[in-house]
Formats: sequence, structure tokens, C-alpha cells
Amino acid sequence: MTAAAGEQLRFNILGPIEGWANGARLRLGGVIQERVLATLLLEAGRVLPVSRLVEAAWDEDPPPTASHQVRKAIADLRRRIPSGAEVLLTDGPGYRVAIDEIQIDLAEFGLLAREAKTAAAAGRIAEAAEILRGALALWRGSVLAGTGGPVIEAAATAIEERRLTASEQLFDLRLALGEASELVVDLRELTNQHPLRETLRGQLMLALYRSGRQAEALEEYGRVRELLVEELGIDPGSQLTKIYEGILRESPELAGPPPPAPPAAPVALPAEPPCTLPNDLADFTGRDRELAELLRCAEESGEQGPQIVALDGMGGCGKTSLAVRAAHRLAKAYPDGQLHLDLRGHTPGDQPMTAGTALDSLLRALGIPGDRIPDDVLGRTALWRATLVGKRLLILLDNAADAAGIGPLLPASSGCLALVTSRARLVDLDGAQWISIGVMSAEESTTLMAETLGAQRVAAEPEAAAELAQLCGHLPLALRIATARLRNRPRWTLRYLAERLSDETRRLDELSAGARSVSATLRLSYQALDEECRTAFRILALHPGGDINVHAAGALLGTGIWEAEDLLETLLDVHLVQQPEIGLYTFHDLVRSFAQSLLGESTEGEDAVAVERLLGYYLTATEEACDILYPGRKKRPTGIPPAPAKLPDLGDADRAQEWFTREQTALISAVTLAERRGHDRYAVCLVRNLVFQLNARGQMEEFGDLGRVAVAAARRLGDLGLLGVSLSNLGVACWRLGRFSEGLEAAREGRDVAVRLGDRHTEAHSETTLGQLSSLLGRFSEALVHLENSIAQERELNIPRAEAETLTVLSTLYEQWGRYEEARDAARRAVDLRDELGQHEHQFGALTDLALAHVGLREYEEAARLLEKARELCADFGDPGDVALVLAVSADVDHRLGRPAGTPDLAESALDLVRANVLPVRRAKVENTVGRLRYRQGDAETALALHTHAYQIATNTNYRVEQAYALVGMADALGDAGDAAAHRAAAESLFAEMGVPADRRR
Repeated sequence: MTAAAGEQLRFNILGPIEGWANGARLRLGGVIQERVLATLLLEAGRVLPVSRLVEAAWDEDPPPTASHQVRKAIADLRRRIPSGAEVLLTDGPGYRVAIDEIQIDLAEFGLLAREAKTAAAAGRIAEAAEILRGALALWRGSVLAGTGGPVIEAAATAIEERRLTASEQLFDLRLALGEASELVVDLRELTNQHPLRETLRGQLMLALYRSGRQAEALEEYGRVRELLVEELGIDPGSQLTKIYEGILRESPELAGPPPPAPPAAPVALPAEPPCTLPNDLADFTGRDRELAELLRCAEESGEQGPQIVALDGMGGCGKTSLAVRAAHRLAKAYPDGQLHLDLRGHTPGDQPMTAGTALDSLLRALGIPGDRIPDDVLGRTALWRATLVGKRLLILLDNAADAAGIGPLLPASSGCLALVTSRARLVDLDGAQWISIGVMSAEESTTLMAETLGAQRVAAEPEAAAELAQLCGHLPLALRIATARLRNRPRWTLRYLAERLSDETRRLDELSAGARSVSATLRLSYQALDEECRTAFRILALHPGGDINVHAAGALLGTGIWEAEDLLETLLDVHLVQQPEIGLYTFHDLVRSFAQSLLGESTEGEDAVAVERLLGYYLTATEEACDILYPGRKKRPTGIPPAPAKLPDLGDADRAQEWFTREQTALISAVTLAERRGHDRYAVCLVRNLVFQLNARGQMEEFGDLGRVAVAAARRLGDLGLLGVSLSNLGVACWRLGRFSEGLEAAREGRDVAVRLGDRHTEAHSETTLGQLSSLLGRFSEALVHLENSIAQERELNIPRAEAETLTVLSTLYEQWGRYEEARDAARRAVDLRDELGQHEHQFGALTDLALAHVGLREYEEAARLLEKARELCADFGDPGDVALVLAVSADVDHRLGRPAGTPDLAESALDLVRANVLPVRRAKVENTVGRLRYRQGDAETALALHTHAYQIATNTNYRVEQAYALVGMADALGDAGDAAAHRAAAESLFAEMGVPADRRR
């Protein structure tokens, strides 16, 4: 992160160039700086030579010192931009902007525009329109207004054209949704700005016509015709003329669409509405004014979206407690559920929860199965918002760091309430009603003490109570800790405690010049502990995750679990830890911050030893859990002895899976801790164990991120064995994420490392991965060499299980290549090997490949028999993408055999499955398969939509063969219209490049 507080630097260039970090606006020093920075931002991530920056900085005739002035401008920018040296990098002959360190609204616009295109192609018109609205809302004026220069102006013109195109697309979508009269004003304004733009003029004519204003629509045609003749000497184009003639005839084709039926939720919520709200405090006191205002804001219905009420204030002022109280009061008004999520935005030593992880938690809380949750943030956002359409749900988003992290978590429709708490007011959170929470009043503080300590005891010492409240800064957290001490010490008076607080030396150096802080209050409770508990308090702050169980605590402290639990319970008594549920403990973020500030009081090396104990515990526990859950994996030495800490009960697969699921967040954080502390071997070995779990749960983004961490750590170690394994895992992650080129690079390096080490098992596995990725990229000849090498090695090493897996990849390669006889033989060999191994439950993939080979040979009866056998295994086979392929091919074969479609329709069931969490490669193939079927059934419109979407997926991932088949399908569906000929020519070129024979192109 570039910003000191961990916030990412954001540049807005869709308007006058502006940049922010930590709430401070970046002020540039002059025209040269503006133009240099603007040019770098426009091509973020690319190295720009100094000559290019000189061309951008001067309109013409740059001075002799131009190169020197550019370098000086870069140096000045680095000083002005927070952590500028990490943002503006010198790279070879030029400079580049590090895209990982910044956010650019132009890039966000492009991402949203592509997302909208995908949604529209899939028929999600309303969703696409909403996404485009968000994209266009990023504009705040002309691109890079005032920056000037021919280079920048040319780029700005191109970007403005993208904006105008997006506006036209949005108008098309809104017209398709039945809007008309409400579009006229916006269309007139944009048409006046671009009077020769025929697309806009046609949209305006349609909006007028559908609003019952036929004469005005015809007048618009007359105006643009006259203008085109005068300005350009041409008549309006055929599309605009067709609209004009249709209006004259009152053609029914120009009528607006019928009102859409209410969309059904893609996933039904559970019968019992979920509620994950924390318990409401029984002794919640005060805050009457803030609570009343919060309830009033919450009860105001949002007309265009969810109601958002946000609380801001300093740590320890009771934002969460107030939000929880309000949430319980409002719960009945939101019968579909009440959810709470701690975003960990200000948790010391921990990264804020990412939007993807937060969405995963929220979707699972709604009861949505993990296999239905997409891997990517955009997919999770779409599923979350679609699921909440028509629902009334209350969502408490606690401890938020920034508005960007909250945006994807907000529902898109009205009816839901989002309560947000944050230490700072998030000015970018549009539509939120903010309530600032300050300290409690003197009266409220006294009432809180009476509630928590007893009214009689407080009434006996009113002056001391008032002084104590003042010394505690009227902060609820500080007051509760102080009264907890008094409860546990009945002989202490309020005056005695107030006198202790009044002594500056007793409040230590946390208070300066009379200032009062939560840390000073926490020091009171800390000082009351004996030495053993003080040490435990400091060491427990090293734990990287949110919740701490007794096993992890025992490992950190170097004690048994019962001793650890006793220490935790003591800390719980004085409110230095909290207990979200039995057996789990957690720090309030302020308490954790205080505890971590005490780590310097540890004896030499105490914290380093504790961290290594914890990492050793997690590594040993994950090794045992993986042995239970994944018994077939190859045992590899870690170079780290097993930890002596007591492990949780992982006696069977259910318990091991439950532990892995519960500890996953802490385990991922432990990898970060290991990396930060320089424990690279722990980082690599923990990642190796974690990726088995992440792969099984379909959490591919997390898999890929950790895979890169492991590769970097293994490189630092210089351990080729660990590097080879890490590269192999990264290659698999990239394959599943559709990042084939990156995966190919990782697998190739992994293969080379394995060769150097003589590790033939990893070499064979890497060859298989190389073959698979090469085939997906359309490099069939290369893929064949890799796969044949792998099979030869696997046979020599006598690992038939691996050989069977590679044979299925080889069969897929031959099937894509049109070499169906060889595909059949490879798949048959894989089936036979599975039979010999007794792995009948693993026959699913081999049977599918064998069936596809017979489809290619037009042996449909045999294919149907094999597919029926594969479908019998579906109940025991977990991958929805592979199941979807079997269902799609089964529907296709049934149609070829003249069999009627079943109930439910297998093809529709396949499409339902691929809309969930599936690999990009699998979704493209399934949609192409069903698209061909729909075309043969006479539904060219559906076929076109399916092939178009498959083409987008295949193009994004460079999945060449399905890209070609999608083009063929699009051409078939278009007939002689549109770009059919161009699509068919492009497909033929791709097939020829891959070497697929003309007579074998389905």
C-alpha cells in the first residue's frame, strides 16, 4: 500500500486530474508535472521512455533541457505523492506507474463497461443498465480537463468517445427496459452536444414515439437530415431511415417491450431467516439522542437503492454497541434476515477484509452453498445483489476502512438497510446518512457506571463518580473496564480508583499534557494483572487472525490448552478480551493496539519465539488435516519438526473439514505473518497445505494470491524443492482462473526446477500442466509433446493414478484437435486404468472424455450409453462445471438420436450449473455445446446469445478452440446477416492455425 494508513492512492482523471491519499488532495506543482503524470496514468503499468514524456509535456519545440525537466518533474511528483517512490518507478529507459499501488477511475470505468457488456449479453438487462450508470457516474467533466498538450488531448478524445458509446449503450438498455418519456430530456441534451450522432438521434426518435409524441419524433428526423446535407452533403444512414419509416407506418416493431415480470431470486433464502447479529448489551446505557436519530434515518425508505446509515467516531466510543442495539430494534422490519460482518478495517496487524472475502461470508450466511459462489469479486457482487432483489434484509457492516470496500457489499435495490460503522467519515460513500458519535455526556457516563457497578455504590460517592468518568474520558470502553475492576474489588472505593487515575505516574506515559486516551484506560486493567497474565496479554496480541481458540493460544503461550483457557478467562473478566462464542476469544481492535504497543516490554526474543511456536502449530495441524482429507497427496518433507503443541481433535474427515473451515481466515493471516516476520519456509509449507483446501472449496482467487506468496518465499529461501512445488501449485491455480499464459510460465519454470533436482514426479506433473495449458491456448503440437513426455514418465515411475489423469487431458486435446479415434483410445486407456486401480468413483472424467470422442465419431448410441453411466456418478461428483458438461452433451446426443427432451431439460440444467462457480474453460464449452443444440432446434436467438457469451469468455482467457467454435456458432445463428461472414472467416483462420482438419470441425 502506498498510503501511510494503508489506504490505496486513488487518481481521478475523468475530469480535471486529481489524486487523493488518506483524505488529502494531491496538489501538483505545474503544467509539466500535470502532463507527465497524466501521460503515465493513461498508460499505467507500461514503461514510457523519456522521449514520449517530452512529447506529451510540450506542445511543440521542446527546450534543450526537456529531458532534464521531465526527470525533475518525476522527482517532484515522488515527493508530493504519498510513498511516491513506490508509485512512480524507474524502469530501464523510462518510467512507469505501479498499477498495484493505485486505483484509476478510468480503469474502473473500463472494468464496469465490460461487466455491463457481459451482463447484457447474458440477458441481464436491468443489471447491465445499473452497472453502466455506475460507470458513467465516475465522470466529473471533460477527461483531464485543463491538462492540454496534443498527446493528452488525443487520448482524451478517444476516452470521451468511450464515454459517449457507453451513454448510447445505456440508452439502448433503458429503452429495452420500457423507459421512454423519462429519457427525452437527457437524450435532447446529449443530441444537442453531438448533433451529427445518428445513434443518439434514433434513440431520441424512439423515446418520443413511444411517449406518444409521433410528430416530434418525425421532426427530429427532418432536423438531422437537413443538418447532414448542409454539413456533410449526405443523407441519414439506413438505420435511422428505417426508424423514420417505421414511425410513419406505426410499425409494431418499434413499440416498447411489455412490462417485465418480477425477476425471481436466483437462490432461495432459507426458510429460517438468518441472524448473525451479536448479542445486544443488557446494560446498554445512554445514547438516546443518537439512537433516536439512527432509527429515524433507518425508517426512511430508500427510493432508488438501499437505505444506508453510517456511524463515525473515535475508537472506543461505542459505535458497534449502538449499531447492534439499533439493529435489534429494527429486526422485525427486516424479516428476511439480519447479518453482521466485521470488516476489520482498523484491526492492528491485520489486513482489512477484502470485498471478495466479505461477499463470500455474506453469501454463505444466507445459506448459499459454496459451489454456487463465483470465484471473482464481480461474480460474487452480482449474485449477492441478485439474491437480495425483492428482499428486506438488514446488514451491519462493522469496522469499515473505506468506501471502496463497502460498495460491492451494498444491495442494488431498495428494501434493505445497511448500517455501517467506521472511525472516519467515508465521504465517498454516496447516499449514506451519517451520524457522528462523540463521547458520552457526564450524565450518561454516571448512568453507565450505575448500570455496570450498581446504583447504590455510585450514589454513595457522586463526586468521585463524576471525577472517575472524567478521568476515563467519558468513553464507554474505558468506563466499562474501570467498573469491571471495581466489581472485582469490592473493598475499593470510587475515590480510591479516581486517585489512582489522577496520578500521572500511574497512568504511565500514555497520557501526556493531561490528554486522556483509551490506551491509558486499558493500562489500568493491564496493571491489575499478575505477571503471568501480563505476559499472556502481550503474547496473544501476536495472533494474526480475528478469533483465538484455546489450541492456538496454547501454542502462542507455550502452555497446555487448559492453562491457556484459564489465562484467557482471566483476561475476559477484566474485558481485555471478548468472547464471541464459547471456546473463542477475540481482542477489540483498540485493546489489540494497546497490547501490541506493549510487545517492547517482552524479554529478548520472547515474541519471535512465540510467533514461531504458533506457525509451527498451524503447520503441524494443517499437515494432519490434509493427511485426513487428501490421503493421496505426496508426502514431502518440510524441513520443520512437528510442533509440540496440543492439536485439536481432527480424527475424521468431518472434524478435519470443520476445523479447516473455521480456521481458514487465521491460517491465511498466518501466511502473511510468516512472510512479514521472515519465516519463508513456514510461509511456503503453510501455503502448500492451504491450497488443497482452497482448491476443494473453489476459492481460486485466494489460491492464486497465496500461490504467488509461496513462489516468492521459495525464491528467497533458494530451496529448489519448495520452489518446484510452489510453481506447480501456481500453475494449477492459473489454469483454474483462466490465466493460461501466467500458468504456462509457472509450469515451465516448475518443470525446469524439477529436472534440475531430479524430481521426476513433479517433472511429470508439470509436463501435464504444460500440456493442458498449451492445448487451451491452441498450441496442440506443443501440448502433445508435453503430454506424451508426462505419460512416459508416469509409466516408468509406475504411478497409474497420475497416468490416468494425464490420459484424460490427452483425450481432451485429441478431441479438440478433431483426432477422435486417438481421443477415444486415450480415454479408454484412462477408464481401464481406473478399473484396475479400483477407482470406480473417479471414472466420471474419463467416461465424459470417452463419450465426447464417440460424439466426434458420430457414434451417438455408444456416446449415450457412456453419458448415462457418467450421469449415474453425478451425485457423488462435486465439480458443477464437469457435471454441467455431461448434462449438455447428453442433451445434444439425445437430440441427435431423435429422443425428446427430458424433464427437467438437461441443457437448461447444464446452463443453471455453469452460471454458478465454474471454471471459465468449462463454461465456454458448455455454452457452445448448448448453443449448437439450440440452433439445431430452431432457436437462433438463444444460440447467438450463448455463443456470444462463450466467445467473450474464450477471448478473455485466450481459449482458442472454443473461441473458434463460438465464432462458428455466431455465424450460423446470424445466417446471412450482420458479421456472419467475418465470424466464419475468423473461425477458419483459428482452426487452420491450430491444425484442426476442415472435416473435423464440428
